[in-house]
Amino acid sequence: MYVLQLSLLLKGSIVAPPDKFGETLQDERVNGGAFTGPDGLQFPPKLIPLLAFYLQLKQRTGMRLYGGAQYHRAMAEFRFVVGGTKCPQITREEIVNACGVEDIHDGTNYSRTACVIAVSKARDTFEPFLHQLGHRLLHILKRLLPICIYLLQKDGEYLSRNDVFLGRVDSAFNNFAESTERSCREKCMEDLVSTTRYVSWSLHNKNRAGLRHFLDSFGASATDASVLGDSTPKEKPENSPKMAAKSSHLASGMDFNGSAQLTETRLADLLDNTLWNRRLAPSSERIVYALVQQIFHGIKEYFLASAELKFNCFLLMPIVDKLPERLREDLSKFEDNVDSMFDVASLRSSLDQRKQDMEIELKRIQKLKDKFKQLHTQLYRET
Repeated sequence: MYVLQLSLLLKGSIVAPPDKFGETLQDERVNGGAFTGPDGLQFPPKLIPLLAFYLQLKQRTGMRLYGGAQYHRAMAEFRFVVGGTKCPQITREEIVNACGVEDIHDGTNYSRTACVIAVSKARDTFEPFLHQLGHRLLHILKRLLPICIYLLQKDGEYLSRNDVFLGRVDSAFNNFAESTERSCREKCMEDLVSTTRYVSWSLHNKNRAGLRHFLDSFGASATDASVLGDSTPKEKPENSPKMAAKSSHLASGMDFNGSAQLTETRLADLLDNTLWNRRLAPSSERIVYALVQQIFHGIKEYFLASAELKFNCFLLMPIVDKLPERLREDLSKFEDNVDSMFDVASLRSSLDQRKQDMEIELKRIQKLKDKFKQLHTQLYRET
């Protein structure tokens, strides 16, 4: 019956009074922990209405929820907070330290530099969110057992009021929830470690259009700056049609040669700024920053989808699928003591025996106390 009530609470129920068993978002954050960013700051309470708008339910953050509704609200807050997390600030010192020295040349590889910075920032940013999500959802699940007992009492199906039995059921449920949450969090950590251990461009580079737009605009501005010369117009002498045709032919050849020379010059400048010269130019810094932002964004999207999917599959579903078997296993260990647990005569006899043992121990301690008192008196007289 416990499992049926748990399943009912996760699917949705209004039998239990919300004013007694429900929690507002603010109370849930106090009791279960808030999502804290890498800067140590919590989600500001004044921005909670934005979360309600994100949930598309007016004043849902102030509602007292429990069960599946509370679980969904916590997961929605996780998506809202983590989805709005920006890549931490990148300094020039971090870029220079990430460059290092290659094993075959002393040039710089800025794509590797961007990967090193991005995966380090992502790991430090998202790992705390994973632990906070597990702690919050575990708090929500542990609140289900008292509600189940209330529902069983209300339906008249709750037979035992023995505190020892209830304690064992509560202990078995909490141990199962904690072990399941720990196992689920370890699976999520494996995904986070894998996506921050090795960069796959097909996975991490999701927003290619944005990156291409940035690089195109950056390249266009650089090109404009490089080709700017003397902009003062000069008067052209009048030429005959024959001379004009000849000059046009020569001009086309010069344009082709000039374009090729300009391309070679740009390539040489690119190699000089990115490979042959370890001086961190502003252009190289901007490119590294754009690549880091791109990789960080890809890791964030994958982390959000993976964490939500795994917590639903490996934390929420086992409460319904595996909990009955786990409860039977834990309670079967105490099967031999069930009769004595509810035998009042046996319990009274056990308490009487413990009382006699305590009285004997008390007399023994009193005798020792008297002996020490006599020794103290004798030593005092001799001195």
